[in-house]
Amino acid sequence: MRSVGGQKRGNSSVPDRSLDLELRATGQTLDGGAQSPLSFLAGKARRHWQWGRSEGWARLIEEDELNPLDRLHRSWASHRWQAVHRRPRGDAKPVYLVGVQRSGTNMVVRGLDRAPEVEVHNENDRRAFQHYRLREDERVRQLTDRSRAKVVLFKPLCDSHRVDGILGATATPGLALWACRSVEGRVRSSLAKFGDHDLTVVRAIARGHGSKLWQAQRLSPANISLLRSFDHPGLTPASASALFWLVRNSLFFELGLHRRSDVGLVSYDRFVVDPATVMMAMCRFIGLEFRPALIAHVGDRAPKVPSELDIEAGVRDACEGLHLQLNAAARRWEGDHGP
Repeated sequence: MRSVGGQKRGNSSVPDRSLDLELRATGQTLDGGAQSPLSFLAGKARRHWQWGRSEGWARLIEEDELNPLDRLHRSWASHRWQAVHRRPRGDAKPVYLVGVQRSGTNMVVRGLDRAPEVEVHNENDRRAFQHYRLREDERVRQLTDRSRAKVVLFKPLCDSHRVDGILGATATPGLALWACRSVEGRVRSSLAKFGDHDLTVVRAIARGHGSKLWQAQRLSPANISLLRSFDHPGLTPASASALFWLVRNSLFFELGLHRRSDVGLVSYDRFVVDPATVMMAMCRFIGLEFRPALIAHVGDRAPKVPSELDIEAGVRDACEGLHLQLNAAARRWEGDHGP
């Protein structure tokens, strides 16, 4: 068992005060509870300020759907579609977009949201979410049953570990899309948006204090042991972010989602290279009509020279096998639902 600063590492029963303070700065607590609304909003505002300064305010407006003209246009298109098609309530199909944060889910949502027959409940929508967690099943049923849309899209990323249960929450059978991204792409995006938050979470889980965090739910004993094996003073934020990518994406296979016909695997990296093919696969899977407007937003960002990531070799090696497995599964799913 490794030790740092005189304190034993491992499954200690004594909570780490510093870890709890670091988690509280991001709106979480070690006991899995939520902070007060004021503290939560303060943490959210701090993250948005950092994100806006590092990535640009235009990206922040895009990510949080803060452009009122865009929202008005989508709302009008949706109302017009519903007026023409007059679908009965209770006939909408729920679709859940899940996966690891910073895996391209915002790009997927932006595309599907341009289909007027899709009603979107993003994770900042308080009707469906509280502190980024999906509300109770009854609320999901109510939102789906009341909708006149063809598809009701939810994005419960923090509940990805229980998507197999969520799929049975509504009368109309649901579908799920698990979004994945290369480990390096995800790590870069996560560090820009969340800083060293994954480092705090990984350490909390590795030391046995994070069992009630959503990030730790349904992790296999093998992956918890893996996190403990890398819990040392030199663990970098990039390495921790890569480990988080590994243990959360592993759930796609560990929960048997790759064997289900109602769950699809979408590769962000494939989406930005061949958006038409990937969007066509998503539309066919969900039951939507493909149109070019759904991919008009893809590829409109200037490329950046990737920075070097401080991911230790052992972590990279641990991620490599899963990366290949995800890519192969995504290509198979895309081929099964392609044109």
